[in-house]
Amino acid sequence: MNSLQKIALSALVISTLFIACKKDDEVVVQPVKSETVKDLAADPTTNVSATGQPTGTGKYTFFSFKNGIVASSDSATTKWDIGVRATTIITNGGGSGSGQGGAVVITGIFDEIKEVPASATFAQDTKTTFAIPTGAGNGWYNYANGIITPAAGKVILIKTADGKYAKVEILSYYKGAPTTPTTTDVARYYTFRYVYQPEASTKFN
Repeated sequence: MNSLQKIALSALVISTLFIACKKDDEVVVQPVKSETVKDLAADPTTNVSATGQPTGTGKYTFFSFKNGIVASSDSATTKWDIGVRATTIITNGGGSGSGQGGAVVITGIFDEIKEVPASATFAQDTKTTFAIPTGAGNGWYNYANGIITPAAGKVILIKTADGKYAKVEILSYYKGAPTTPTTTDVARYYTFRYVYQPEASTKFN
């Protein structure tokens, strides 16, 4: 083998090694996840109190935007992002969990929110308050004539337990998501849609 052939062979070997290393080092970018969750139970009423009021168990249902429903036995972990119980939604951070979670309710059109606004300030749950405010007209819902309805134009931005982001729109609070719920419909079942960004990005597309 002459010198020219040796040089050509060396260049080929180096090129092959470079390509192999490059393939090994390639980062796989996870796609943004867009889903609709139907009838997520939020401690549905199972009993009637001494005063005749329906009551539940008092327990939260935990949900991960990455993996779906999380077992209650994992409530002390960072496996979940939000928990729902009746009209209360908690996040995995601050006074409610061991994660980095938080939330802010903003006004806007769900499909038009392409990223977390720079002005968004995420709050965390404390022992006395929630990042997603409770009470009719304060957070995600209104109440009239015995019916809970999602407030129009309200989008919940969530910081997940591991510091990622999701946007959420509550569509219904009643089982089966009836278009016009009545007092005979079964309450405490969330139907909502969300977009989850699994990467270290604030963009939802």
